[in-house]
Amino acid sequence: MSYIVFSTLVLLITLLGVYVVIENNRKKAREAEKKMFNDRLKKITSQFKSKTAEFVEAKALRPKYSPKVNAIVGNFFVVQAHTEENLDQLERVAEQFIYCVVSELNKCRENGNLDLLSEQLQYFVAELPASGISYNKEFYQEVLPALIIMIKTPDQGPNSTPNDESTQNNDGAISETTDENKATQKVAAKPQSVA
Repeated sequence: MSYIVFSTLVLLITLLGVYVVIENNRKKAREAEKKMFNDRLKKITSQFKSKTAEFVEAKALRPKYSPKVNAIVGNFFVVQAHTEENLDQLERVAEQFIYCVVSELNKCRENGNLDLLSEQLQYFVAELPASGISYNKEFYQEVLPALIIMIKTPDQGPNSTPNDESTQNNDGAISETTDENKATQKVAAKPQSVA
């Protein structure tokens, strides 16, 4: 009888030990996932904020608008759940914004039209929500991508319009044709000497 009680007690202690080890492993795995999630979120946020600071330095974004732009990543999880899917959405939107502004900044530097980009970003910031609760799933999936597309600037320089450029090109072609005709007429008009 005591043998059965002793073996049952040893079995219960073993089961309890196995349960504690399994629970500790699960807890460590959850903590590791949470740490990876937070590290990734921190990386996305810090990269976004550093790019925003670069845009301010490049004079594309006014310093007073920087906190409002940074609220895009700062307010993402105010209303939404902390899931990998949502973190992927944040990463996509942040990369889309950064890519769009960097490409527009490069284009405006070539055109010498940085003021137009600054103006576009000012309109972008004006459309961002004022309260943190408005940064919801609908905003990040529908509204923000549409706002980012509106940042794009035209491909022309600061003082030219599409009509001006086509007129200039046509004028150049006409003057070249006229010059060629005059040269041909001069050659034809020269008296040929008869030997």
